[in-house]
Amino acid sequence: MARCCVSVMGILLVCLWSAVAEAGEYMAYRDPKKPLGIRIKDLMHRMTLEEKIGQMIQIERSIATPDVMKKHFIGSVLSGGGSVPGPKASAESWVNMVNGIQKASLSTRLGIPMIYGIDAVHGHNNVYNATIFPHNVGLGVTRDAELVKKIGAATALEVRATGIPYVFAPCIAVCRDPRWGRCYESYSEDHRIVQAMTEIIPGLQGDVPSNFQKGVPFVAGKKNVASCAKHYVGDGGTTNGIDENNTLVDANGLMSIHMPAYYNSIQKGVATIMVSYSSWNGKKMHANGDLITGYLKNKLRFRGFVISDYEGHGSRESNGVD
Repeated sequence: MARCCVSVMGILLVCLWSAVAEAGEYMAYRDPKKPLGIRIKDLMHRMTLEEKIGQMIQIERSIATPDVMKKHFIGSVLSGGGSVPGPKASAESWVNMVNGIQKASLSTRLGIPMIYGIDAVHGHNNVYNATIFPHNVGLGVTRDAELVKKIGAATALEVRATGIPYVFAPCIAVCRDPRWGRCYESYSEDHRIVQAMTEIIPGLQGDVPSNFQKGVPFVAGKKNVASCAKHYVGDGGTTNGIDENNTLVDANGLMSIHMPAYYNSIQKGVATIMVSYSSWNGKKMHANGDLITGYLKNKLRFRGFVISDYEGHGSRESNGVD
Protein backbone atom coordinates (compact mmCIF):
# COMPACT_ATOMS: atom_id res chain seq x y z
CA MET A 1 0.00 0.00 0.00
CA ALA A 2 1.11 3.56 -0.62
CA ARG A 3 0.43 4.47 3.01
CA CYS A 4 1.65 2.45 5.97
CA CYS A 5 -1.23 3.47 8.22
CA VAL A 6 -4.85 3.17 7.16
CA SER A 7 -8.17 3.04 8.96
CA VAL A 8 -10.60 0.20 8.43
CA MET A 9 -12.53 2.43 6.04
CA GLY A 10 -9.25 3.19 4.32
CA ILE A 11 -8.61 -0.52 3.81
CA LEU A 12 -11.99 -0.89 2.16
CA LEU A 13 -11.48 2.11 -0.10
CA VAL A 14 -8.02 0.95 -1.21
CA CYS A 15 -9.51 -2.47 -2.01
CA LEU A 16 -12.29 -0.77 -3.89
CA TRP A 17 -9.85 1.24 -6.02
CA SER A 18 -7.75 -1.77 -6.92
CA ALA A 19 -10.60 -4.19 -7.53
CA VAL A 20 -13.30 -2.16 -9.26
CA ALA A 21 -12.95 -1.37 -12.95
CA GLU A 22 -12.76 2.22 -14.05
CA ALA A 23 -16.18 3.75 -14.63
CA GLY A 24 -16.89 6.37 -17.28
CA GLU A 25 -18.03 8.89 -14.65
CA TYR A 26 -15.37 10.30 -12.32
CA MET A 27 -16.05 9.16 -8.76
CA ALA A 28 -13.97 10.78 -6.04
CA TYR A 29 -14.38 7.84 -3.66
CA ARG A 30 -12.45 5.63 -6.09
CA ASP A 31 -9.55 8.06 -6.37
CA PRO A 32 -6.66 7.07 -4.04
CA LYS A 33 -5.13 10.52 -4.50
CA LYS A 34 -8.04 12.20 -2.76
CA PRO A 35 -8.06 12.70 1.04
CA LEU A 36 -9.87 9.92 2.87
CA GLY A 37 -12.54 12.26 4.27
CA ILE A 38 -13.48 13.49 0.80
CA ARG A 39 -13.70 9.93 -0.52
CA ILE A 40 -15.95 8.85 2.34
CA LYS A 41 -18.27 11.85 1.92
CA ASP A 42 -18.52 11.24 -1.82
CA LEU A 43 -19.35 7.58 -1.30
CA MET A 44 -21.93 8.29 1.41
CA HIS A 45 -23.59 10.88 -0.82
CA ARG A 46 -24.04 8.31 -3.58
CA MET A 47 -25.47 5.56 -1.35
CA THR A 48 -29.18 4.83 -1.12
CA LEU A 49 -30.85 4.12 2.22
CA GLU A 50 -30.94 0.41 1.32
CA GLU A 51 -27.21 0.41 0.61
CA LYS A 52 -26.44 2.15 3.91
CA ILE A 53 -28.52 -0.37 5.84
CA GLY A 54 -26.86 -3.26 4.01
CA GLN A 55 -23.40 -1.94 4.80
CA MET A 56 -24.24 -2.00 8.52
CA ILE A 57 -25.18 -5.68 8.45
CA GLN A 58 -22.92 -8.66 9.04
CA ILE A 59 -24.21 -12.10 8.03
CA GLU A 60 -22.99 -15.66 8.49
CA ARG A 61 -20.94 -17.15 5.65
CA SER A 62 -23.37 -20.03 5.16
CA ILE A 63 -26.02 -17.64 3.79
CA ALA A 64 -23.66 -15.22 2.02
CA THR A 65 -24.60 -16.28 -1.49
CA PRO A 66 -23.76 -14.00 -4.44
CA ASP A 67 -27.44 -13.13 -4.80
CA VAL A 68 -27.78 -12.16 -1.14
CA MET A 69 -24.61 -10.05 -1.21
CA LYS A 70 -25.72 -8.19 -4.34
CA LYS A 71 -29.41 -7.82 -3.51
CA HIS A 72 -28.92 -6.54 0.04
CA PHE A 73 -25.55 -4.73 -0.35
CA ILE A 74 -24.16 -6.65 2.63
CA GLY A 75 -21.18 -4.93 4.25
CA SER A 76 -19.66 -7.76 6.25
CA VAL A 77 -19.60 -11.54 6.57
CA LEU A 78 -18.41 -13.74 9.43
CA SER A 79 -17.67 -17.31 10.30
CA GLY A 80 -19.66 -18.21 13.37
CA GLY A 81 -18.19 -20.74 15.79
CA GLY A 82 -17.10 -23.79 13.80
CA SER A 83 -18.44 -22.41 10.51
CA VAL A 84 -15.98 -23.51 7.83
CA PRO A 85 -15.96 -23.97 4.02
CA GLY A 86 -15.68 -27.73 4.48
CA PRO A 87 -14.17 -30.47 6.67
CA LYS A 88 -10.42 -29.93 7.13
CA ALA A 89 -10.60 -27.02 4.70
CA SER A 90 -7.21 -25.85 3.44
CA ALA A 91 -6.01 -22.24 3.47
CA GLU A 92 -6.65 -22.20 -0.27
CA SER A 93 -10.26 -23.23 0.29
CA TRP A 94 -10.72 -20.36 2.73
CA VAL A 95 -9.18 -17.88 0.30
CA ASN A 96 -11.39 -19.08 -2.54
CA MET A 97 -14.49 -18.78 -0.37
CA VAL A 98 -13.66 -15.25 0.79
CA ASN A 99 -12.75 -14.17 -2.74
CA GLY A 100 -16.00 -15.59 -4.09
CA ILE A 101 -18.03 -13.56 -1.61
CA GLN A 102 -15.91 -10.48 -2.30
CA LYS A 103 -16.45 -10.84 -6.05
CA ALA A 104 -20.19 -10.56 -5.49
CA SER A 105 -19.77 -7.43 -3.35
CA LEU A 106 -17.57 -5.76 -5.94
CA SER A 107 -20.14 -6.40 -8.66
CA THR A 108 -22.73 -4.16 -6.98
CA ARG A 109 -23.56 -0.69 -8.24
CA LEU A 110 -20.96 1.09 -6.12
CA GLY A 111 -18.54 -1.83 -5.85
CA ILE A 112 -18.09 -1.54 -2.08
CA PRO A 113 -15.98 -4.46 -0.80
CA MET A 114 -17.20 -6.47 2.18
CA ILE A 115 -15.04 -7.13 5.24
CA TYR A 116 -14.80 -10.72 6.48
CA GLY A 117 -14.42 -11.43 10.20
CA ILE A 118 -13.67 -14.54 12.24
CA ASP A 119 -13.02 -15.57 15.83
CA ALA A 120 -9.28 -16.03 16.26
CA VAL A 121 -9.17 -15.96 20.03
CA HIS A 122 -6.27 -18.34 20.68
CA GLY A 123 -4.68 -18.57 17.29
CA HIS A 124 -6.65 -19.04 14.07
CA ASN A 125 -8.71 -21.62 15.94
CA ASN A 126 -11.41 -22.28 13.34
CA VAL A 127 -8.92 -23.38 10.70
CA TYR A 128 -7.57 -26.89 10.28
CA ASN A 129 -3.82 -27.18 11.00
CA ALA A 130 -3.58 -23.63 12.32
CA THR A 131 -1.30 -22.88 15.26
CA ILE A 132 -3.29 -23.05 18.49
CA PHE A 133 -2.11 -20.97 21.43
CA PRO A 134 -3.20 -21.12 25.09
CA HIS A 135 -6.43 -19.43 26.07
CA ASN A 136 -6.22 -15.98 27.63
CA VAL A 137 -6.28 -17.25 31.21
CA GLY A 138 -3.12 -19.23 30.45
CA LEU A 139 -1.42 -16.25 28.84
CA GLY A 140 -2.36 -13.92 31.67
CA VAL A 141 -0.46 -15.97 34.24
CA THR A 142 2.75 -15.47 32.27
CA ARG A 143 2.59 -11.70 32.87
CA ASP A 144 4.54 -11.52 29.60
CA ALA A 145 3.05 -8.79 27.40
CA GLU A 146 5.79 -9.14 24.79
CA LEU A 147 4.99 -12.83 24.37
CA VAL A 148 1.32 -12.01 23.89
CA LYS A 149 2.26 -9.43 21.26
CA LYS A 150 4.25 -12.06 19.35
CA ILE A 151 1.27 -14.43 19.52
CA GLY A 152 -0.89 -11.67 18.05
CA ALA A 153 1.54 -11.18 15.17
CA ALA A 154 1.71 -14.92 14.46
CA THR A 155 -2.07 -15.18 14.53
CA ALA A 156 -2.42 -12.24 12.15
CA LEU A 157 -0.13 -13.91 9.61
CA GLU A 158 -2.16 -17.13 9.63
CA VAL A 159 -5.46 -15.27 9.41
CA ARG A 160 -4.29 -13.22 6.43
CA ALA A 161 -3.04 -16.43 4.78
CA THR A 162 -6.68 -17.52 4.62
CA GLY A 163 -7.79 -14.27 3.00
CA ILE A 164 -9.39 -12.80 6.13
CA PRO A 165 -8.59 -9.22 7.32
CA TYR A 166 -10.58 -9.00 10.59
CA VAL A 167 -10.61 -10.96 13.87
CA PHE A 168 -12.97 -10.84 16.84
CA ALA A 169 -10.15 -10.69 19.39
CA PRO A 170 -8.95 -9.93 22.00
CA CYS A 171 -11.39 -10.57 24.82
CA ILE A 172 -10.44 -8.10 27.54
CA ALA A 173 -13.01 -9.14 30.13
CA VAL A 174 -11.98 -8.92 33.77
CA CYS A 175 -13.32 -12.14 35.30
CA ARG A 176 -14.43 -11.40 38.85
CA ASP A 177 -16.13 -14.72 39.59
CA PRO A 178 -14.54 -18.06 38.57
CA ARG A 179 -18.01 -19.58 38.25
CA TRP A 180 -18.36 -17.70 34.97
CA GLY A 181 -18.12 -20.38 32.29
CA ARG A 182 -16.08 -18.13 30.04
CA CYS A 183 -13.53 -17.13 32.66
CA TYR A 184 -10.84 -18.83 30.55
CA GLU A 185 -11.33 -16.03 28.00
CA SER A 186 -10.18 -13.48 30.57
CA TYR A 187 -6.50 -12.74 31.11
CA SER A 188 -7.03 -12.09 34.80
CA GLU A 189 -9.30 -10.92 37.62
CA ASP A 190 -6.82 -8.04 37.97
CA HIS A 191 -7.54 -5.26 35.49
CA ARG A 192 -3.87 -4.23 35.52
CA ILE A 193 -2.85 -7.57 34.03
CA VAL A 194 -5.64 -7.34 31.46
CA GLN A 195 -4.43 -3.87 30.55
CA ALA A 196 -0.90 -5.14 30.01
CA MET A 197 -2.17 -7.98 27.81
CA THR A 198 -3.77 -5.50 25.40
CA GLU A 199 -0.31 -5.56 23.85
CA ILE A 200 -1.79 -8.30 21.66
CA ILE A 201 -3.50 -5.51 19.71
CA PRO A 202 -0.29 -4.06 18.17
CA GLY A 203 0.71 -7.68 17.58
CA LEU A 204 -2.39 -8.19 15.48
CA GLN A 205 -2.59 -4.73 13.90
CA GLY A 206 0.97 -3.42 14.01
CA ASP A 207 2.56 -0.71 16.16
CA VAL A 208 0.89 2.69 16.10
CA PRO A 209 3.29 5.47 15.01
CA SER A 210 4.12 7.97 17.75
CA ASN A 211 2.45 10.83 15.89
CA PHE A 212 -0.74 8.91 15.06
CA GLN A 213 -4.06 10.42 16.16
CA LYS A 214 -5.44 8.77 19.28
CA GLY A 215 -8.78 7.03 18.94
CA VAL A 216 -8.32 6.36 15.23
CA PRO A 217 -7.99 2.71 14.11
CA PHE A 218 -4.60 1.62 12.85
CA VAL A 219 -3.75 -1.40 10.69
CA ALA A 220 -0.14 -1.45 9.51
CA GLY A 221 -0.37 -3.50 6.32
CA LYS A 222 -0.96 -6.80 4.57
CA LYS A 223 0.57 -8.90 7.36
CA ASN A 224 -1.85 -7.47 9.90
CA VAL A 225 -5.55 -7.69 10.68
CA ALA A 226 -8.16 -5.40 12.21
CA SER A 227 -8.82 -6.50 15.78
CA CYS A 228 -11.82 -6.25 18.10
CA ALA A 229 -11.71 -5.53 21.85
CA LYS A 230 -14.62 -7.26 23.57
CA HIS A 231 -17.09 -7.40 25.25
CA TYR A 232 -17.92 -3.82 26.14
CA VAL A 233 -18.29 -3.54 29.04
CA GLY A 234 -18.46 -5.52 32.30
CA ASP A 235 -19.00 -8.99 30.83
CA GLY A 236 -16.67 -10.52 33.41
CA GLY A 237 -18.49 -9.06 36.38
CA THR A 238 -21.94 -10.59 36.19
CA THR A 239 -23.77 -11.68 39.33
CA ASN A 240 -22.72 -15.17 40.45
CA GLY A 241 -20.75 -15.51 37.22
CA ILE A 242 -23.92 -16.16 35.20
CA ASP A 243 -23.12 -15.74 31.50
CA GLU A 244 -24.67 -12.76 29.71
CA ASN A 245 -26.27 -11.66 32.97
CA ASN A 246 -26.32 -8.51 35.06
CA THR A 247 -23.20 -6.74 36.34
CA LEU A 248 -24.15 -5.04 39.59
CA VAL A 249 -21.51 -2.42 40.33
CA ASP A 250 -21.51 1.33 40.78
CA ALA A 251 -20.04 3.70 38.20
CA ASN A 252 -16.74 3.90 40.06
CA GLY A 253 -16.42 0.10 40.03
CA LEU A 254 -17.25 -0.11 36.34
CA MET A 255 -14.75 2.59 35.43
CA SER A 256 -11.94 1.36 37.70
CA ILE A 257 -12.22 -2.40 37.05
CA HIS A 258 -13.89 -3.14 33.71
CA MET A 259 -13.17 -0.01 31.65
CA PRO A 260 -9.38 0.53 31.92
CA ALA A 261 -8.37 -2.08 29.31
CA TYR A 262 -10.55 -0.25 26.79
CA TYR A 263 -8.52 2.91 27.35
CA ASN A 264 -5.35 0.96 26.52
CA SER A 265 -6.98 -0.67 23.51
CA ILE A 266 -8.06 2.65 22.05
CA GLN A 267 -4.60 4.15 22.62
CA LYS A 268 -3.13 1.20 20.72
CA GLY A 269 -5.35 1.85 17.71
CA VAL A 270 -7.87 -0.97 18.09
CA ALA A 271 -10.04 -1.03 14.99
CA THR A 272 -13.36 -2.19 16.45
CA ILE A 273 -15.09 -2.78 19.78
CA MET A 274 -17.79 -5.40 20.38
CA VAL A 275 -20.69 -4.77 22.74
CA SER A 276 -21.50 -7.30 25.46
CA TYR A 277 -24.66 -9.39 25.78
CA SER A 278 -24.63 -8.56 29.49
CA SER A 279 -26.33 -5.74 31.37
CA TRP A 280 -25.04 -3.07 33.71
CA ASN A 281 -27.30 -2.52 36.70
CA GLY A 282 -30.26 -3.93 34.81
CA LYS A 283 -29.79 -2.14 31.49
CA LYS A 284 -28.73 -4.17 28.46
CA MET A 285 -25.41 -3.01 27.10
CA HIS A 286 -26.73 -3.16 23.53
CA ALA A 287 -29.29 -0.53 24.59
CA ASN A 288 -26.93 1.61 26.63
CA GLY A 289 -26.56 4.76 24.59
CA ASP A 290 -24.85 6.57 27.46
CA LEU A 291 -21.94 4.12 27.51
CA ILE A 292 -21.72 3.37 23.79
CA THR A 293 -22.51 6.67 22.07
CA GLY A 294 -22.03 9.03 24.98
CA TYR A 295 -18.89 7.62 26.60
CA LEU A 296 -17.12 5.41 24.07
CA LYS A 297 -17.74 7.43 20.91
CA ASN A 298 -18.11 10.97 22.22
CA LYS A 299 -15.97 11.18 25.38
CA LEU A 300 -13.23 8.68 24.53
CA ARG A 301 -13.38 9.77 20.87
CA PHE A 302 -13.17 6.20 19.59
CA ARG A 303 -13.27 6.43 15.80
CA GLY A 304 -13.39 2.75 14.91
CA PHE A 305 -16.69 0.97 14.49
CA VAL A 306 -18.76 -0.57 17.24
CA ILE A 307 -20.13 -4.02 16.43
CA SER A 308 -22.88 -5.92 18.20
CA ASP A 309 -22.26 -9.41 19.49
CA TYR A 310 -23.88 -12.20 17.46
CA GLU A 311 -27.53 -11.11 17.08
CA GLY A 312 -26.98 -8.94 20.14
CA HIS A 313 -29.28 -6.25 18.79
CA GLY A 314 -32.12 -8.65 19.62
CA SER A 315 -31.27 -8.33 23.32
CA ARG A 316 -32.05 -4.62 23.38
CA GLU A 317 -34.89 -3.67 25.72
CA SER A 318 -35.29 -0.12 24.45
CA ASN A 319 -33.94 2.39 22.01
CA GLY A 320 -30.93 4.39 23.15
CA VAL A 321 -27.98 3.75 20.84
CA ASP A 322 -27.39 6.25 18.05
